[in-house]
Amino acid sequence: MSRTILYIILLFGFVTASGFSVYYYKQSQVDDEKITEAFTSEPDLPLYHFALIGEEMNHEYWRLVGEGAKKAEENHEVFVEYGGPKRSNPDEQLKLFDIAIKSKVDGIIVQALNDQFTPLIDQAVKQGIPVVTIDTDSPESMRDVYIGTDNYLAGQLAGKALVEDTKGEATIGVISGSFDHVLHQLRVKGFTDIVEQVDGIEIVAIEQSDISRVDVEETAFNMLTEHEHITAFYGTSSYNGVGIVAAAKSLKRENEMYVITFDAIDENIQLLENGDIDAIVEQQPFEMGYRSVEKMLAMIEDKPVQDVYHTDLTIIRKLDLPNRNRQKDGSS
Repeated sequence: MSRTILYIILLFGFVTASGFSVYYYKQSQVDDEKITEAFTSEPDLPLYHFALIGEEMNHEYWRLVGEGAKKAEENHEVFVEYGGPKRSNPDEQLKLFDIAIKSKVDGIIVQALNDQFTPLIDQAVKQGIPVVTIDTDSPESMRDVYIGTDNYLAGQLAGKALVEDTKGEATIGVISGSFDHVLHQLRVKGFTDIVEQVDGIEIVAIEQSDISRVDVEETAFNMLTEHEHITAFYGTSSYNGVGIVAAAKSLKRENEMYVITFDAIDENIQLLENGDIDAIVEQQPFEMGYRSVEKMLAMIEDKPVQDVYHTDLTIIRKLDLPNRNRQKDGSS
């Protein structure tokens, strides 16, 4: 092989190797840029972090509140941290409230069950954290906005429904979710203010349950045993109807009992369809959750807000169910 041919082969090999070196060098630079960008770029984080503190996580009503808040979260640049006790426990709610304040969240949405919530509400507001009360108000506190049911009006609507359905003739047992919780106090007061005006109606017992169906059933059973002439029950909490019906059935008195209770949860709707419950006071928990996030954002963005936003109330009877179902299905 001549030297000329050998030089040509060596030159070709050198040029080829140089080309590959340049290519891989440039490619490595591109890869390095991608890796650097991946590590240094920040994900799109929500602008605000809100804490929502409910009464009871394992409760259909409060699941709907949470779903409403999460839906609002999807539509705005916020993160809603939803928490609460597994079962109703104001002390645990207060602990979660305190944690939210110490975590310096951008806003707190809380059910203010009793006067013990007032100092923490005031503390949060003084530290620059806006507070929206939901479901249960704390009007004497420094809270910014209340969103939820007018609980006194809800009691009045229940009283008017009972008077109408019983034609003004009834002996009533009242079961309150709690004597200590403001919303239940208001629901009882609104109810009694209406029915006590009717001569044919008498309230023979007002008792409290522990906001669970088992406790309600036991309370209703004892009331029916002690007051055998009770013909109607009014329950101020979601599971009151379930417990009252169970107690009446155990004593074989379900056919003579008028029952009105709160909240269109699935179990109550089924009992209404079966004729075991006569009327339900329907609240709007999903709307409460959604609007609480919207109004919190409005305050942070210095937009005008009202002091109180009352959500709608409706009395549902069995005859209302077909039309209600059509509306849910989107039919007219």
